[in-house]
Amino acid sequence: MPLQTRVSPFDDAGFLFELKLDGFRALAVIEHGRAQMFSRNGHPFASFADLASDVAAAVRDTHGARRRDCLPGQERQAAIPGPAVPPRGIPCFFAFDILVSHGKDWRRDALIDRKLELRRVLASVPARSRLRYVDHVEGTGIALFDDVCKLDLEGVVAKEKRAPYITERETSTWFKIRNRKYSQMAGREKLFDRERHKEPVPAWHSCALACAELEDL
Repeated sequence: MPLQTRVSPFDDAGFLFELKLDGFRALAVIEHGRAQMFSRNGHPFASFADLASDVAAAVRDTHGARRRDCLPGQERQAAIPGPAVPPRGIPCFFAFDILVSHGKDWRRDALIDRKLELRRVLASVPARSRLRYVDHVEGTGIALFDDVCKLDLEGVVAKEKRAPYITERETSTWFKIRNRKYSQMAGREKLFDRERHKEPVPAWHSCALACAELEDL
């Protein structure tokens, strides 16, 4: 789902707010015990093959191998020390939404309902799994943004909690609010753009690919 841009943080009871993680946005398609990861441009992330295997194993171990899930999320380096997460520097997949689960297309459902389903799907994933759930706060974007700036993180994403999943940027209800003093901003877009286009394939939309089997239902 595309992100529009807002300059300033805001409070709104109709929105939920998440950390904007500094990493690669990706779609994880998990089916028959295997996972594939695609960039937002529809390119496969072959360099994250080991991570994809771990994500598939985490879902398979708790819910069985024949299920089908499509999880939008973000691949980034785990940088939070402690026993509840993998070691520092290990790539992880942080899931923030769910499009398909058990054959149900969730894209027309409200985001808050999709988040509840995602939390349910990941409830039994081991604490040290490389598959992580992205939590959120409701209504209080300004306070979260203030904390983000103090911790030198990239920013926050505001999402209208009753809206469906939308692929058109003009009508998107997700907004990125950047920390303009983020210390690692310089050079990151050039790096990420190179990685997103490193393995070109025909230009289909990754969401459409993942959900194609449900279109005729």
